[in-house]
Amino acid sequence: MVEIQGNMPPDRQKAEAEKDAAVKESLGKIKNKIIVMSGKGGVGKTSTSVNLAIALANAGHKVGIMDVDLHGPDVPRMLGIQGTPELTLNNKLSPLKYSENLKAISIESFIPGKDDAIIWRGPLKYAAIRQFIGDVDWGELDFLVIDSPPGTGDEPLTVAQIISDAQAIIVTTPQEIALADVRKSINFCKTLKMQIFGLIENMSSLSCPHCGKMIDLFGSGGGERTARETGIRFLGNIPFDPKVVACGDSGACYQEENTASAVTKAFVSVAEAVSKLG
Repeated sequence: MVEIQGNMPPDRQKAEAEKDAAVKESLGKIKNKIIVMSGKGGVGKTSTSVNLAIALANAGHKVGIMDVDLHGPDVPRMLGIQGTPELTLNNKLSPLKYSENLKAISIESFIPGKDDAIIWRGPLKYAAIRQFIGDVDWGELDFLVIDSPPGTGDEPLTVAQIISDAQAIIVTTPQEIALADVRKSINFCKTLKMQIFGLIENMSSLSCPHCGKMIDLFGSGGGERTARETGIRFLGNIPFDPKVVACGDSGACYQEENTASAVTKAFVSVAEAVSKLG
């Protein structure tokens, strides 16, 4: 049961007010907040979050990536960053640095055993996400990219409640079963009055390594059709490339190693669209 603040002891009310103030101060330094969502698992949401953040950082923007997939935090592994955030002089956590323009925070950085399970209920998740904002020294950012778990549960709901001006980028694959779940994510955003920036169709096709012919592994065009039917901006197709998987597993930067690939060009295009937010 949620405790009504008016019934809290005075010291607890003061502590909660201080936390709220810290969150407000931190968010005030971040120009744009993007939550990357997916109605279904396995559609490449985290790889999309990581590669979008890298593309924005490579374009010269100051970017933070906040991993709120508390049960499956993979952002540090995909970025190839290790260690535990340290305390700054103002007693806040310093995000782990990936590059001069990109830093990240994830619950994985605080877990002693990387294979340990996070077994938390809603209130603990809410508290953790609020700490990721208010107790972290993000500094001045152009973009905060928030990687959320699949579905419409506690984590995206908490982000929607705490970050009222967050905009959603929804990730899908072309097949109907993924699109059905995506429509739930769209309705989630509309119910909470969260603005949807756009929709990405991931793993849309594969170039045959032998003949070069494009293979539609999961069908084609479903994401663009869903965007059109729901009045959402379509941000583009991200082709399937096994090298994305290999780089994510090893912590290597796909875009640095494959600068001329169709995947890199697609993420640069999405980053250019997002950059227009200001």
